[in-house]
Amino acid sequence: MSKLHQMIERNSLVMVLMITIVASIGGIIEIAPLFTIENTIEKVEGMRPYTPLELAGRDIYVREGCYACHSQMIRTLKTDVDRYGHYSLAAESMYDHPFQWGSKRTGPDLARVGLKYSDDWHVAHMKEPRRFVEGSIMPGYAFLADNDLDLDRAPLSLKALRMAGDPYTDKMIAEAKQDILRQADPELEGEDDLEERYGEKVQIRDFDGQPKRVTEMDAIVAYLQMLGTLIDPKQVSDKIRAEEAAKSKALKGESQ
Repeated sequence: MSKLHQMIERNSLVMVLMITIVASIGGIIEIAPLFTIENTIEKVEGMRPYTPLELAGRDIYVREGCYACHSQMIRTLKTDVDRYGHYSLAAESMYDHPFQWGSKRTGPDLARVGLKYSDDWHVAHMKEPRRFVEGSIMPGYAFLADNDLDLDRAPLSLKALRMAGDPYTDKMIAEAKQDILRQADPELEGEDDLEERYGEKVQIRDFDGQPKRVTEMDAIVAYLQMLGTLIDPKQVSDKIRAEEAAKSKALKGESQ
């Protein structure tokens, strides 16, 4: 055996071949089972695609590199659950391209930060993080309150995500810019069917304290306030377990 190891280690081509074989076997073992199930993500009632304003906020979140310090994946570890709440479900990231998972946390996990703090808190924290967390290395993002949101990007973003499989309709795309204005200004006159398109849990209000403008701060606060608010994860996970147990029991009955 030692001679075989020496031969492999001294011959680079043989080493590459062996690595390829081992990696292929491992890949097949991990990937093949996925073809035996209809969907790797359970469909969960309440999950919906982002509103145009929330999506703009998510794009800003990614643009500014917030994901480098804040994960959005609560692991099943007791320490995670005790601090952040119920562990994350795959369905909660079904409309994320790319998803914001990870375990690297310079700051806290944000998977369930929605409605944990007020809009004013988020705005003030974004502007001056060290007012709230002494010694924080988070940079300030006061400029977001000065930048008007680019509304023209909204329909293009929705079109791109529809190509990726998200269920945005022609109506949603056509009304994208107006839906941003509607969500950030509840007093806006005109047709208001935002909740009809995105569900009754859409938060509609002025998020950044500047009612005359729709800024990048409006967008990122709207995004943060939505995170973790669409479903009850415990109820969903209990339902999934019950369905799996029922399927398992039925299969055992058929085999007997």
